[in-house]
Amino acid sequence: MCSLCGILGCDDHWTNAIARPGVYTHNHDMQSRRAEGMRRMKAVNSILSYRRLKLDVWQGRSYVVTSPTGASSVFEALSHLWPEAEALAGRAFDPLDEGMISWMEERQGA
Repeated sequence: MCSLCGILGCDDHWTNAIARPGVYTHNHDMQSRRAEGMRRMKAVNSILSYRRLKLDVWQGRSYVVTSPTGASSVFEALSHLWPEAEALAGRAFDPLDEGMISWMEERQGA
């Protein structure tokens, strides 16, 4: 996605906790939504660091994932993260990868 599309894109993805009439969400105010977003970013960056990638918010509306070589990709919703991360890493993020599970357990002291 180009930078302009990232800015103009829609931020109303179902994974975003946005207060909507008739829809339950515990993130009813801006501060709660930001806190939830920060928790998601921390969890995602923990996983991405296995492949030496990093996720940041871009322009307050989109996300950018970057590689250690400086390559990056901008996208509008976290649901688009994994294909972008896999393309930058050059390999898949398998949630059942024993190496990744062991690596994360070691980092958490489990």
